[in-house]
Amino acid sequence: MQNFWKKLNKPFVCLAPMADITDVAFREILAKYGKPDVMWTEFVSCDGLCSVGKNNILPDLKYFNKERPIVVQIFGSKPDNMTKTARLIKKMGFDGIDINMGCPDRSIEKQGAGAALMKNPALAKELILAVKKGADGLPVSVKTRLGYNHIDTKHWVENLLSAQPAVITLHLRTRKEMSKAEPHWDEIKIAVQLAKKTNTLIIANGDIKSIAQAKAMAEKYSLAGTMIGRAAIGNPWVFNQNNFDIDLPKKIKVMLEHAKLFEKYNKNKKKFLIMRKHMNAYLKGMDNMKPLRMELMKTTNFKEAKQKIKDYFNHNAVLF
Repeated sequence: MQNFWKKLNKPFVCLAPMADITDVAFREILAKYGKPDVMWTEFVSCDGLCSVGKNNILPDLKYFNKERPIVVQIFGSKPDNMTKTARLIKKMGFDGIDINMGCPDRSIEKQGAGAALMKNPALAKELILAVKKGADGLPVSVKTRLGYNHIDTKHWVENLLSAQPAVITLHLRTRKEMSKAEPHWDEIKIAVQLAKKTNTLIIANGDIKSIAQAKAMAEKYSLAGTMIGRAAIGNPWVFNQNNFDIDLPKKIKVMLEHAKLFEKYNKNKKKFLIMRKHMNAYLKGMDNMKPLRMELMKTTNFKEAKQKIKDYFNHNAVLF
């Protein structure tokens, strides 16, 4: 099995995995308007995929070839289920598997997964090896933080490197800091230095807002790549190498295209209120859009959203 990471031109820029954000509709829009070098899915539960409720989770793993290379992010704390899930993911044809070891959600941590694994380095290593066993050559990566309550980059990264993952992505904050503190960029130097003795690539994640900033930070810190997360919400052009202004009609057109795809792929599964945060982000910062944003926050389907926009612009034929 070819490790796609080795074929990428460096530094590369990835889409960060985000719960209720990086679903197939969002990724399809990105693939069309500004494709990153690597796509990431939302995270999925290994325990769920190994349970009778498996068929309820499989739709979250829908993807298209135009999204490649695409990495599935998983979470869990049971080695056997991690191995079984990795086998399933390989059969589904994904390009890589990523283990979430940084999510601060308490419901995830109660399962011993996500950020809780930073308090259990032995299990963290065991899980990487378990996923590698099931992946059978598919590259396995880890996305994590600098530590749980305090920064512990050296010891934590050393522990992860001992399991030889293909990639380690560091969100440059601790679990305690969530996303509130400034990212600790100097800490990435420690990880890069440690990884020099290995075949593991280091990616940094933390408040990167543009492709230009992503490339600059990668060069400054000798990184294999970087990730853009929140800056991509409502801005599918963020990965586009051509820097140009997107006017309001274009934003609204793509926003509605996104909303239609969301409803198509998530009907009877995810509520439209998830799409509301996307619509809010598309219009955020645009002049005189606050009243429309507030109206869109009341919508429950694509048809309502389109009607609200038409009403607001008084059926402006230029937009529709």
